[in-house]
Amino acid sequence: MQAREANFDGLVGPTHNYAGLSFGNVASQTNEKTVANPLAAAKQGLRKMKRLADLGFLQGVLPPQERPSLRLLRELGFSGSDARVIERAAKEAPELLAAASSASAMWTANAATVSPSADTEDGRVHFTPANLTSKLHRAIEHEATRRTLAVIFADERHFAVHEALPGTPALGDEGAANHTRFCSQYGERGVEFFVYGRSEYRRGPEPRRYPARQTFEASRAVAQRHRLREDATVYAQQNPEVIDEGVFHNDVIAVGNRETLFCHERAFVDQPGVYYRLRAQLSPLDATFNVIEVPDARVTVSDAVSSYLFNSQLLTRADGRDVLVVPQECRENPRVSDYLDDLVAGGGPIGEVLVFELRESMKNGGGPACLRLRVVLDEAERAAVKPGVWIDDALFARLDGWIGKHYRDRLAPDDLSDPALIVESRTALDELTQILGVGSLYDFQR
Repeated sequence: MQAREANFDGLVGPTHNYAGLSFGNVASQTNEKTVANPLAAAKQGLRKMKRLADLGFLQGVLPPQERPSLRLLRELGFSGSDARVIERAAKEAPELLAAASSASAMWTANAATVSPSADTEDGRVHFTPANLTSKLHRAIEHEATRRTLAVIFADERHFAVHEALPGTPALGDEGAANHTRFCSQYGERGVEFFVYGRSEYRRGPEPRRYPARQTFEASRAVAQRHRLREDATVYAQQNPEVIDEGVFHNDVIAVGNRETLFCHERAFVDQPGVYYRLRAQLSPLDATFNVIEVPDARVTVSDAVSSYLFNSQLLTRADGRDVLVVPQECRENPRVSDYLDDLVAGGGPIGEVLVFELRESMKNGGGPACLRLRVVLDEAERAAVKPGVWIDDALFARLDGWIGKHYRDRLAPDDLSDPALIVESRTALDELTQILGVGSLYDFQR
């Protein structure tokens, strides 16, 4: 049965704000305490989904998580009514209220790691939600992520949705932002590429300024849990120097798809060795391996971080040519823009560049690739997915109207203390579960 890659994008939640919670994420820290526009953020992301669906790509949507998280605040000792909990948190620990209110689950590249059935010993698609232990505001996501995935991919004949790895620094797991897959065709056996920032036990080089979030031990554990064949995995370490320059996930410095890896020349430790191992693993599968390595002389790491050139979606059109989906910031940086023009004119695998306005997401440190989770599905697996989550004209219209009805167009840091915000958010999410047909996902619905 023919397999295709689907992208499941996260809807930006009603509490989208700029709290500067992500140390090591340059955009997040730069825009701390500025005023956000949740309505614009959600509509920008939704329009990207619709455009790609119109171009023939499989496009699904994942709902936002409930925020602010009253569960977190109560676990941290705040008690009383919901309004009282928010009032006390805002007064006594505003940083905890900010963490509890973050809409960061919209970046579904961090939601989970996914292995398609062609690669797994039991012939099922495997999902492991990321524990995201490096940041409090993200470490509270994995339980709701697992619940959502278990509803959308409920058929256990086709899907295996695991719990997150134990939440310890030795097993720090940031999901698909540090994972990609190479293959000849989506439905054929491939090689899964796991990138890590440090190893807890093997030691080796580490960054000095910013933390390395993904560990080798976590990547290996996910591969073992997904029952991947030993000859179907390659592990590589991020260059610690680029982590210290703001490359907090591999998808800020590299992106891959099928037979193509698009990356910066400073992306990995022992970069020639990484290429050699990937070629060696892919050769028996009759898959070629194309590397598009961007030289530092053309695009610096600083350029890559500010423009999110590599946090792009690399998609394959029906005619086999690759499309690169980039944020508008890539056209606003002259060096990156010139490089993209030369890339397309060069006649290589990437034949087209699509530009999207995602400024609200970009200001918090997430571009096109951050917003999507890639899931390869054959025909039977696609038929087993919860049907209400596929983007088409009808769902786009309903979601566009839903955003316009429920989202604020201005959210400043002080607005997080408004007790009306949780009422607005819950009202919106309750309606959304009905639109998507996913049942009672949220704690407040139970």
